[in-house]
Amino acid sequence: MMHAARLDVVGKEDRKAAVAAYKERKSVAGVFAVRCGAAGAVWVGGAPDLDKIQNRLWFQLKMGGCPHRSLQAAWNAHGPESLAFEIVERLEDEDLAFARTAALKARVAHWIAAMGAEAI
Repeated sequence: MMHAARLDVVGKEDRKAAVAAYKERKSVAGVFAVRCGAAGAVWVGGAPDLDKIQNRLWFQLKMGGCPHRSLQAAWNAHGPESLAFEIVERLEDEDLAFARTAALKARVAHWIAAMGAEAI
């Protein structure tokens, strides 16, 4: 019986360590693109955390509540398998939040123009 209690404590410690590591990780800001081969369309956007943006977008699309109507229309018409997510550019770590925000906006504008994409 004592052995099971020890395993429980170890499991809690591992879980606490994993949660702490997740909270301490640095988020990477950058520019991403969503391509729809079937529609021949590209959408470009920026995110303060590239690791989370695809899950957020796909969830919105699955629920039918994506605020980007043309992207939602492509999802509805062609299905999720027709969309491809890609990271276009990762931004260098900026110490000041406003500098990162300004840099992200500038890079998104650049990639929208370069790719002939729609902003999201």
